Amino acid sequence: MGDKKNNSFYVQGTILAAASILTRIMGIAFRIPLTRIIGDEGIGAYSNAYEVYNMALLLSTYSIPIAVSKLVSARESQKEYKNSYRVFLVAMLFAAVSGAAASLVTFFGAELFSTVLFKSASSAIPLKYLAPTIFVFAVMGVLRGFFQGKNTMIPTAISQLIEQFFHVVVGLAAAVGFMKMYEKSESQVAYGAAGGTFGTLIGAVTSLAFLGCVFFMYYPVLKRRLRKDAGTSLESYQDILKLVLLTIFPIILNQTLYSVSGTLDSVLLNSVLDSQGVPEETRLVLWGRYSSKYRLLANLPLSIASAIGVAIVPNIVRAFTERNQKQLHEKIGQAVKFNMMIAIPSAFGLAVLAGPVMELLFNDTTEMTALLMQTGAAAIVAFAYSTTTNNILQGMSLMKYPVIHAGVGLVIYVIVDYVLLAYCNMGVYALVVGYTVFPLVVSVLNWVRIQNETGYVQEWKKTFLMPTLCSAVMAFVAYFSYRGIFAVTEHLIISLAAAIFFAVFTYFVLMIVTKTLDEAELYELPMGGRIVRLAKLIGLL
Repeated sequence: MGDKKNNSFYVQGTILAAASILTRIMGIAFRIPLTRIIGDEGIGAYSNAYEVYNMALLLSTYSIPIAVSKLVSARESQKEYKNSYRVFLVAMLFAAVSGAAASLVTFFGAELFSTVLFKSASSAIPLKYLAPTIFVFAVMGVLRGFFQGKNTMIPTAISQLIEQFFHVVVGLAAAVGFMKMYEKSESQVAYGAAGGTFGTLIGAVTSLAFLGCVFFMYYPVLKRRLRKDAGTSLESYQDILKLVLLTIFPIILNQTLYSVSGTLDSVLLNSVLDSQGVPEETRLVLWGRYSSKYRLLANLPLSIASAIGVAIVPNIVRAFTERNQKQLHEKIGQAVKFNMMIAIPSAFGLAVLAGPVMELLFNDTTEMTALLMQTGAAAIVAFAYSTTTNNILQGMSLMKYPVIHAGVGLVIYVIVDYVLLAYCNMGVYALVVGYTVFPLVVSVLNWVRIQNETGYVQEWKKTFLMPTLCSAVMAFVAYFSYRGIFAVTEHLIISLAAAIFFAVFTYFVLMIVTKTLDEAELYELPMGGRIVRLAKLIGLL
């Protein structure tokens, strides 16, 4: 299944997925000591600032990496290196202008945003420290997309780890420093929160510096390629700018529809339960368990889906541009299978180990929090499939369909949420059902559209059925190994770590024994040669 010329998709996707998971874990871990440093009030101001920052980022720069990756990859596949470089230059100009504009609006509008949206003037302080990060992220996004378009995810992966490392270290140090510096100020905790957001800025700057060094080292190779590309018909900068805009805006709309679901959840839960006489304190507890525990944890495996989606785009673009139907079908199949191979066992594992995982991460032993994860684990699989297929459609220049499908899913999602909240008295569990229905609708619509556009017929047995059966056995092993070891040791971390180890080992042994993963696919995984040798040594192959 592999293609040396195209660079192993499995390896590239796994590298980026591993980096994404590590950065997510570091981000979660960062919140724990930051909360202890600046307190609940400070973390509230920090979270409010991030809400505005994330929206500004989404509307101005978030879609730039995948757009640049798609446009660069299409030209690289045709060996149009000059046009590829022109895409980079135009995208860099656009990113600098849009990023600078968004940064200035956020900085000078910080008081207005904080007061109007959150009724919290103190949130303006950390938001002002965050504002320049939007510009840095925009420029950084072009460099990441440029390298991704050349089918290497390594610069992006390393830059993500660098970014998060300095975010954590500088953010915590600055939070402590600012708290001491402004200890006599009425806005002490707001400045402490600003220390945390200052770490975000420094992380982005150091990541950009790394990518700049990589580009500088690559530039001599780029110049040689440009000299060799003498016969290419050059695209005008105006035409390229139009293409950049036409590529970026559908992705922004799609991401906005996905992101707005969290806001709608909060509005629906609070409005319906308030009309039913549920007090504010109870509603806040329910919302906190759903948003800051269930969704936060459910989103962790989805970073893999996002990474696989990013990694598959250059391959899909190349096959689509070259009208290579066989390779296009192969890459679609690889992306979906690899995602399901990770998402399905993640859903099973989080469902059966929900209680101990919630206790370990959040010191939460309530039955409701674990039940939220058990009820909504299926959303992980649906979101993984919908995210990957969104990227496949975008890679084939079918940009409008992910937007349309997300819009349809969102309407159905809101209706389901409202009916279950208002008429079925399901409380916060209604949100979990809606959170699963939304990506499920998008997945079905994406699946039908891909089949209609490409003639691709989804393989079921090795992509869905066998990973599900292997995951069910794995879940059985995970649950009973945890219970057995905890009964002996009464130690949460040891029991959970051992259960996860036995579960992962069981799953991959079953995947190999049942031939759900064949030898060729194993070779394409990171350290695939060692995995194959080990499998042969113990008689699995």
